[in-house]
Parts: sequence; structure tokens; C-alpha cells
Amino acid sequence: MDLDLTGRVAVITGASSGIGEATARTLAAHGAAVVLLARRGDRIQAIQQELALEGHSALAIETDVTDAASLQRAVVGARELGRVDLLVNNAGVMLLSPFDEARVAEWKRMVDTNVTGVFLTTNAFLDDLKDGGGDIVNISSVAGRTTAKNTSVYNATKWGVVGWSDALRQELIEHDVRVGLIEPGAVETELAGHIASEAAASVFHDRFDGMDILQSVDIADAILYMASRPKWAAVNEILVRPSKQP
Repeated sequence: MDLDLTGRVAVITGASSGIGEATARTLAAHGAAVVLLARRGDRIQAIQQELALEGHSALAIETDVTDAASLQRAVVGARELGRVDLLVNNAGVMLLSPFDEARVAEWKRMVDTNVTGVFLTTNAFLDDLKDGGGDIVNISSVAGRTTAKNTSVYNATKWGVVGWSDALRQELIEHDVRVGLIEPGAVETELAGHIASEAAASVFHDRFDGMDILQSVDIADAILYMASRPKWAAVNEILVRPSKQP
């Protein structure tokens, strides 16, 4: 199977850790020049240096996906590596809580990052993507297909990304831009550590305690597969769960 991305320029948001970091390393290892976007500039600079030492082309740009001006600076910077033809919308937060705890600031942060941030990032790089074709890969979640206690607002953001992705796919067909959706189940990342609600954190950890959950590279491999298909083949959706996740 051909997984070669030589000559392509990939932008990865949320690239400072977890799925984003694994994706940057995986795509670079298969020939792509990678642009790492994240708010933690020191962390992505360190990853860039590691990739450069391995002989890969990489660029780190401190970026906030909720800030349109920050994203425009990222667009200008990314062109140092060439036309962007692969965008991985990975940045996101998972701040679970019972709805009646009314954690309004957390709701807003999830909507701003998981939904509006994806819109703003895609809009920022869309001209490059349409100018010759390419791929947009959106990272949603199994929470964009199913629901559970304490996940209602997170569900809303991820279901939104699922619906938007397919509508966008139809709009961009004529521009030779493929839009794909990756929906991970439980993955070993920093996300769960950000849950401030004790009730939600307890339920979440009890659910997956003792289970062999996914690693970030498992999702990176799915992204690589989706983006490396020949131009006539569009893999629009991949759902990846731990084998033991109900």
C-alpha cells in the first residue's frame, strides 16, 4: 500500500501533544513537510527541532485557532514550506460535566475551540487547498455518534463537526478537495486530565479503568491512510474504538 506523502505540505492544529504530535511525526516520517500549530510555542518548537534532526521538513508556529488574526499569521508562515494541501483540524478540548453544574465558561470554551476554531482554521487555509486540491481531515469523536451522561455539550460540538464535515465535503468536490472525518474512541491523551467536574471525571475514569485504550499513533495512522489515498478514492469517515470499548 502506498502511504507516501512526499511533496505535500500538511498543517496540523493542536500539534503540541497527543494526536496532533503523533500526526505530525507520522506524516513527516512518510514524506510530508509539516506545519505544527498550537498555543504552546515552546512545545512545538521542541518537536520541530526533533523532526529537523531526523531530516524532516517542519515548521512550528504558535497559533490560537480561536483567533482569526493568529490564523492569518499562520497562513503566511506556512507558505515558507509551500502550498498547504493537507489540513488536519485536531485542536480540541473535552470538558465534561453534568449539564446542571452550569459550567458556562467551559461550554463556551468547547464551542469556541471544537467548532468555531475548526471553521476559522479551515477558512484561513481554504484558498491554498482549493488552489490545486488537497485534503481536510477533521478530528471528531465517537461522541459525535453516540451520547452519554455528562457529555451533552461536548456531544453537541462533535455532532456539529460531523454534520458540517459532510456538508463541506459536498461543497468542495468541484475544487478537488476531499473532506474526511476521523472519530476516535478513548485515546491516551491529555484531554481527560482537563475535566474539572469531579462527578464527570469519576464516571469517565471508572468507564475506562483497566481497559487497553487507543494510543495517539493509532489515530495518526488513520489520518495517514485517509490522506494518502489516490485522487479518485475518498475515504470520508473512519471510526476507531478500543477493541473493548462498548
